[in-house]
Amino acid sequence: MLKPTILIVDDEKPTREGLRAALEDKYDVYIAEDGESALRLIEEDGFNVLLTDLRMPGVDGLDLIKRAKSLNKPPVCILMTAYGSEEMAVDAMRQGADDYIAKGRLQIDELEMRVARAVRSQKLENENRELRTRVDNKFGLENVIGESPAMQEIFEVVQQVAPARASVLVLGESGTGKELIAKAIHNLSPRAKQPLVTVHCAALSPTLLESELFGHEKGAFTGAHERRIGRFEQANGGTLFLDEIGEIDQAIQVKLLRFLGERTFERVGSNKTLTADVRLIAATNRNLEEQVSKGDFREDLFFRLRVVEMRLPPLRDRGTDVIMLAKAFLKEFSDENGKPIEGLHPDAVEALLNHPWPGNVRELRTAIEHSVVLCRDDTITLQDLPPSIRGESSTVVHPDAKEVLAKKNLTVEDAEKALIIRALKEFDGNRTKAAKKIGMSRRTLHRKLHTYNLHDL
Repeated sequence: MLKPTILIVDDEKPTREGLRAALEDKYDVYIAEDGESALRLIEEDGFNVLLTDLRMPGVDGLDLIKRAKSLNKPPVCILMTAYGSEEMAVDAMRQGADDYIAKGRLQIDELEMRVARAVRSQKLENENRELRTRVDNKFGLENVIGESPAMQEIFEVVQQVAPARASVLVLGESGTGKELIAKAIHNLSPRAKQPLVTVHCAALSPTLLESELFGHEKGAFTGAHERRIGRFEQANGGTLFLDEIGEIDQAIQVKLLRFLGERTFERVGSNKTLTADVRLIAATNRNLEEQVSKGDFREDLFFRLRVVEMRLPPLRDRGTDVIMLAKAFLKEFSDENGKPIEGLHPDAVEALLNHPWPGNVRELRTAIEHSVVLCRDDTITLQDLPPSIRGESSTVVHPDAKEVLAKKNLTVEDAEKALIIRALKEFDGNRTKAAKKIGMSRRTLHRKLHTYNLHDL
């Protein structure tokens, strides 16, 4: 289990070294000799606790705390003051400090108590924040799994766009989860209690698709024995999700364009104009801009649909999300098949990380279901995986990564550590290239190197 992290900032070396010695048994302790170097560390890595002296040359303790508190995940800030300056410390607390300690009468047991209290406070705050997020996301993003930077950006956009009425165009390769994102947008929107209606456009001929979308009157065409309510009417007050929008023909494109402009339409075989309050979300794995340039897709409809555009990352660019998703699917299919399978063998993890996943999340889900059905033990092994995935496991893994993957109770963090080791070795320590390979920012990689103690790679 990772230790809480503490940054100690003091311009007097004996003080900061003494504090480190007192705390390093229970905490992962970093030190800085001035406020400027401390700022660089805080902005790059983040800490649970900041323990800083008040008076320092350059950036003083109060300025440092103000900057630290402006971060998305600020540390708990404890200010150390000279004996007799409690009034200044109280004023500092009004400006952002969480606690203060008088250096002149500092006792080690009191220091340990204050730091432990600070760590507990931050843990409780994080748990409350996560709880609020889970409550806010109920029936929203809880089914969309991922911690990679690419997916975190998607989650942020979903949260921003959900309350609006604007049309959304979701782009991405087949199997990346476009329908899940559409459901999340709907379920986090004010329309959540109203219908979410889905139409898979490629599954229907143009004639049937027109009737499916707009409905038809009795006798409108051969086989129309009664009036049919279309999907726009069914979705009134809610959301209509048009999957594979790139497959629709020009005639229906014109009708969609009219609806987006006027919110009106007619059933097939009727002259009566109807209205519907529908939010439109469309998705495709095709290059609509290329279709527009060829004349296959109307440019005006393209821009109407693309008020907000979201591009979902392929699974190969999502780093250890592969293992996180695999474990979620493992639990799902283990429960479904009544098989108590506990985890993934290191060789299976290696194969999953090496596979390029042309079918994305859909392919991974099928692979794990296949593996659960064939598994004869309590662990998914390499031989349980589909042959196409076993065949991709030829990349040489650095011995240190092999050692990490061989841990008995392998976690997502272990897989991430192995992925980082392998990428850094592959690119001879080039962190920019390694970060791009893994699917994270260089800054995030730098923080992970501190977390996993991989500075020497």
